[in-house]
Amino acid sequence: MVPVMMIGLRRLSVILTLSMACLSACKAGRQAATPQTTINAPEGGQIVYGAVAGATTQPAAMAKLLSSVQAQCGEKPQIGRVFQFRGTNSVGVFFSVTNRPQGNVRVAGLVIANATGPGQVEAALLSDDASRFGKTVNPMLKQLFGVWHPDAVAATASSASGKNSARGSVPSLHKVILPDRTASVSIPEGWRVDPVSGGGGMLIRGSQGEVVILNSMFLAQDPNGSAFRNAQRMGMKPMRGMIVYPANADLVQNYAQIIQLLARAKGFVPASLKIDYAEHVSPPPGSSFQGERCALATGQIDPDGKGMQHMFRVLCASSPDQFGDYHFLDYVAYFPKTEPGLANAVAGAIFSSFYVDMALVAQRANAEAAPHIARLKQVDAAQRQAVQANTARIVGNIKQIGANATARMKAVEAANDAQHAQWNAGQDANARNSQGFSNYLLDQTVVQDNNMYGNGTIGHGTLWNTTADALVKANPNRFEYVDKPNYWQGTDYHK
Repeated sequence: MVPVMMIGLRRLSVILTLSMACLSACKAGRQAATPQTTINAPEGGQIVYGAVAGATTQPAAMAKLLSSVQAQCGEKPQIGRVFQFRGTNSVGVFFSVTNRPQGNVRVAGLVIANATGPGQVEAALLSDDASRFGKTVNPMLKQLFGVWHPDAVAATASSASGKNSARGSVPSLHKVILPDRTASVSIPEGWRVDPVSGGGGMLIRGSQGEVVILNSMFLAQDPNGSAFRNAQRMGMKPMRGMIVYPANADLVQNYAQIIQLLARAKGFVPASLKIDYAEHVSPPPGSSFQGERCALATGQIDPDGKGMQHMFRVLCASSPDQFGDYHFLDYVAYFPKTEPGLANAVAGAIFSSFYVDMALVAQRANAEAAPHIARLKQVDAAQRQAVQANTARIVGNIKQIGANATARMKAVEAANDAQHAQWNAGQDANARNSQGFSNYLLDQTVVQDNNMYGNGTIGHGTLWNTTADALVKANPNRFEYVDKPNYWQGTDYHK
């Protein structure tokens, strides 16, 4: 299962913003005395185009249309970087916004502006429900440029699907919902959601070797926080899979280093990595908790030793608690064969459509954890009763022995030895159960390697469930699951 643990479009021509998470069309407000035309696209969405009153430059025209969106929707749109349509004088910018008056419906759109003469500008606004925008934007562009020809602009739908060098257009997307109904996403035809997905996280595989991971969570601890300092004083090591990193670190400046830490947390060797671009962005629509700081990056990465791939990635960090504990959320897409501009557009469209039902995630997690918690409470109650009964026996023995100091001391020592042995046994059982429960929550499994160095040496390791399942299925004679009673102290758990 992808952890519930680890995005609109921020930049076009190098990147798309990950804020494109806001759905359903806010209608652009009409400027006074402005000859604008409105078209309802047959495949969905709305087109508004024409002259923009009072605008003498392309930025001014775009700003006026975006201001009208803000007035209609009740919040400021999140916008990406301005880009130029290939072979034209038109510039555009993608945006996303939440339509507050219409029940917080998410909207995605595109604003285009073209200077038609000195001090003269025409502009167009395309918008639709964000879950459909990846599918309807190209038909809307074709329809728009079939009737709108500012300064004889000859633009095509494909020129707006990525950066200037992009080839092809964003493919049509269709919505899929996880079997446990905790999350949904829109993906291209021929792509599939891996069955290991669940609990609000997704692993998606494309038809050309693409891999998309959404909402992967990593536990983290601030080295300046009290939890880490106390653990250091007690000689305790961080939990397996936990990242130790300053909670106030700038995500953009430290992007590459954090990615390598994420890889090590999953047991992978550091990957070959090149960051081409990075910037701060708003939290993605599928974010699992509040207070995140997020950064978007594109570049090249070799995640599996098979060669460099294009990477489109959003990394978020939560605010630390009073002890310095926090989380990272990772959203990443790898494209081994796709041109970067088109890869950014496809990844951005997928990320923007991702939605997590956190209430259902919490409900299912609580239901699954309830019997384990109840069992732990039963064990704790039994141990308390045993300690109380043992203490009562000790007191009774002391009173009965009376003045016989030697006999009394031996009775006390025997009772204490029994108590300590029982307590140690209980602590060992608690440690095993706690580690097993922690592994369950973190989607981890202890695996035994029966031929660790090729010479029959047996070893243990705690791995992510997806990795553990892959190893056992690939070589069941060598790898096998380890149950709690067979955990190795000091390796699989610590008392």
